Amino acid sequence: MSNYQINTVCVQGGYTPGNGEPRQIPIVQSTTFKYATSEDMGKLFDLEASGYFYTRLQNPTNDAVAGKICELEGGTAAMLTSSGQAANFYSVFNIANCGDHVVSSTAIYGGTYNLFSVTMKKMGIDFTFIDPDCTTEELEAAFRPNTKAVFGETIANPALTVLDIEKFAHAAHAHGVPLIIDNTFATPVNCRPFEWGADIVTHSTTKYMDGHGAGVGGCIVDSGKFDWTQYADKYPGLTTPDDSYHGVTYTERFGLGGAFITKATAQLMRDFGSIQSPQNAFLLNLGLESLHVRMARHCENGQAVAEFLRNHPKISWVRYCGLPGDRYYELAQKYLPHGSCGVVSFGVKGGRGAAEAFMKNLRLAAIETHVADARTCCLHPASATHRQMNDEELAAAGVSPDLVRFSCGLEDSRDLIADIAQALEQV
Repeated sequence: MSNYQINTVCVQGGYTPGNGEPRQIPIVQSTTFKYATSEDMGKLFDLEASGYFYTRLQNPTNDAVAGKICELEGGTAAMLTSSGQAANFYSVFNIANCGDHVVSSTAIYGGTYNLFSVTMKKMGIDFTFIDPDCTTEELEAAFRPNTKAVFGETIANPALTVLDIEKFAHAAHAHGVPLIIDNTFATPVNCRPFEWGADIVTHSTTKYMDGHGAGVGGCIVDSGKFDWTQYADKYPGLTTPDDSYHGVTYTERFGLGGAFITKATAQLMRDFGSIQSPQNAFLLNLGLESLHVRMARHCENGQAVAEFLRNHPKISWVRYCGLPGDRYYELAQKYLPHGSCGVVSFGVKGGRGAAEAFMKNLRLAAIETHVADARTCCLHPASATHRQMNDEELAAAGVSPDLVRFSCGLEDSRDLIADIAQALEQV
């Protein structure tokens, strides 16, 4: 559907029914698939034919939904995962091995930071975390001879920093490595990182893409633009025979447009099994069908709440890139001209205790370990998602003790503002 606008792709992308076939994407709730001969199945195991043999690797429902997200991002191939965490892990581990190095923005989701700084470090992969507002010289200094990728978030959760994608892409490509961007908060409706030089995009589909708190999931999309063969010595997993999969060389068999996702499926999904269930993929698609409509409302509510908070005497600071004067306003005008997201971060005067008291008195907004939902929710990250960080790490991630992450849902903005006002009165 490449000739259609993104709004149309949200509704109809990924699946085109034939004559007499279901209008909605069918849920193929089956672990296995039947074949007439062992030869037929053997071709699938050798990656010589397309098809399905075990849902841990691929499933028709999942592939249709991944295809829609691929179209939305403007990529060449995509895969669903069981969560956004799995998507970020696979996106890096697919090209970085023990002894390798990755450059990452400090302003990323707390769970991703822990994945990189603790868990993947145990696997022998070293990460250098750098301020997203760093100078070009500081960014250059972070690279090493064994650097395999650069990672960042379009809009950081919960710091709401806006990444200068072109700056990071230019640095990555100058060192012969891809830029991986987590585009969860912006979604392809508001930003398509491939158009600014990113090479791989990830999503926690649990958030705006699903939009209703119904199913956990993730997605990886490949732009198909990074030339792995130009740096063959750096990426042997893609450019040399894979002994664990019948000696296939992914770039030769599947080209630049399919090598990365095929390897992630054939190797990582095979071995780790972080598959999204077909039922969750079906629910995700229902969310995608209204994504373009919902994002506009989320942004409208986020803007209204941010403007109210900016002038409230009990609020010490507000971060929302749609506000003129915000530190990231100019970058947002470049990368997110049609809106960013519905999440507003702010500080309550009085620090951590005041922030917690404010949240306790909210009536409409619920305290949840969630964000980007149809229903408004909020969180105190220093006590929850970023709890594992020390004060220095919190500061680097843009998370202060007084920070409240307020995720505006689809309710009437007047009701959200009234709820915030009454809760602040009690602080």
